[in-house]
Amino acid sequence: MVDATLAAIAQPAQTDPEAAQRARRQPLARRRYALEIRQHMGWRRQALILAAALLAGLAISAAILVAAGVPANELANEFVMQTFFDGQNFRAVLFQAAPMILVGLAGALAFRARFWNLGLEGQMIWGAIGATAVSMWQLGPEPLRLPLMFAAAIGCGLLWVLGPAWLKIRLGVNEIISTLMLNYMAANFLLHLVYGSWKDPKDNFPYSPQFRAFERLPELGAGVSSAIVLAAVVALLAWWLVGLSRAGLYLRFVDANPRVAHANGVPVRRTIYGAVLLSGAMAGLAGLAVASGQEGRLTQAFYQGYGFSGILIAFLARNNPLAATVVALLVAALFVTGRSLQVFYQVPFSMVQLIQAIIVVCVASSDFFIRHRLRRVGAEAVQ
Repeated sequence: MVDATLAAIAQPAQTDPEAAQRARRQPLARRRYALEIRQHMGWRRQALILAAALLAGLAISAAILVAAGVPANELANEFVMQTFFDGQNFRAVLFQAAPMILVGLAGALAFRARFWNLGLEGQMIWGAIGATAVSMWQLGPEPLRLPLMFAAAIGCGLLWVLGPAWLKIRLGVNEIISTLMLNYMAANFLLHLVYGSWKDPKDNFPYSPQFRAFERLPELGAGVSSAIVLAAVVALLAWWLVGLSRAGLYLRFVDANPRVAHANGVPVRRTIYGAVLLSGAMAGLAGLAVASGQEGRLTQAFYQGYGFSGILIAFLARNNPLAATVVALLVAALFVTGRSLQVFYQVPFSMVQLIQAIIVVCVASSDFFIRHRLRRVGAEAVQ
């Protein structure tokens, strides 16, 4: 009797074909589904979902631009042909992309260590302040001035994020709040400098004296700044660090589960410190790229917009350094195209920022479909 009962329990239940057919014919309003967490999804399906989300975001953005007065047949010409195949506009894209690549890499590296570094703008400010201090005080001989500005930018950006990292690791202080508040401190100190002792005595405007020629990032020719080469080198180093080095392996463990990583002997604190300090150093370099490569001096608002763009780039690239480089180029192209739309179609720049936000929302929504699935209750699971 017991053996028969166990055999009946062990025997898989037979599906009634008529019941399955009735379930399929059931009206949509009466069907029941269960939301489940996916254990795994192949990268091809993930890429397909991300591409669909991006296309949805672009379609919504195109509809908004058409409603704002941009002819539908001119969208492809403005966003593709005029941006990437016109020499002057493409140089403008590279010019704009260099600091965006650096700040995007800074965000991606910190996010990989589960440290939500929202203080990218503050670290940019201090990187530019450090580089400008070397110029203002004429530290070192002329041939070494630019390398010293590099070192100062890296050191100041690194030190500005050290405090939040220590507060997070030692005292458990939320790094979102600490890094965000430090942005305001850095911005107000910048205003204190450019409206005070660092104000240009020649023009009496709120910016520092102009950098000398040997303190500027040199041009490679045809109007292309060496800042884009600097950004490409940093991107390759970040890719090697994340993908091939032992530190990158530790970062993957920490990103997956810090407690399990610590239990398996991974130096979690040291890994987080290293990733966060490198993030601050890259943001400091982004400040140098803007101050020395674009503005030619320290200005009061050079950093605005880069913090949000860095977070956007890191998020869309899923914290991958090479993908962050490509995304940064696309975001820079969006900015350059936005300026063109402002001139020719009187589209406000706030609409360009709206398009960025729409794309972020669409990509964020795609993460739900990557991590979850709907299963039909009483019928086959919907994959």
